[in-house]
Amino acid sequence: MRYAAIIVASGSSRRMGFDKLAAEWNSKPILWHSARAFSALAEISQVIVVTPPERFAWLADLGPKLTRIDGGAERSDSVAAGLAALNPDITHVAIHDGARPLVSASSIKATFAAAVTSHAASLARRVTETLKRATPAGITTDSISRDDLWIMETPQIFAKDLIQKAYQNVGQGNAQITDEVSALQLLGQGTTLVENPSANPKITVQADLDALKS
Repeated sequence: MRYAAIIVASGSSRRMGFDKLAAEWNSKPILWHSARAFSALAEISQVIVVTPPERFAWLADLGPKLTRIDGGAERSDSVAAGLAALNPDITHVAIHDGARPLVSASSIKATFAAAVTSHAASLARRVTETLKRATPAGITTDSISRDDLWIMETPQIFAKDLIQKAYQNVGQGNAQITDEVSALQLLGQGTTLVENPSANPKITVQADLDALKS
């Protein structure tokens, strides 16, 4: 088995109003923590960071495993570019949001192990809060059962041939997807969920960054 990771970090941070990946936590940029979680693992031989050159410069101390490529207009375009840049000997690839700096080594390893068995696995956490449906004006209409509901996280890890096939299908059909699990769903392929014992939220708005630093 040969493992790789694609770190998706080419977004503009429009909702944040500034470059959230540059925000410092423990004296390092958010992106640095996300990339280091994968580059530090001996099991991973290649880390592709889909990001502009100025962001990649922040990662200079993480070693030779890292390579940079340019992203595309949409997240799916960036992932497709990363898949095309994988070394030929890679068997399984993790795809991870650069704005999720709390991912742990144990969670990454557990998700790789599940992907080796089932060909497709994703880190996730169960929905534990009460859910309501509401009108556009914010008036509740009914309750939604949280049974069997999960919040998706990353990494999402796949056998290389399977995720490449899924992305070829996405490109041919011009489908809009929000994550790689969605790409597999278009093939009728399920993904094994690996429960994360601690939340690994995506830094999206200022409140997320404030909570990280608290």
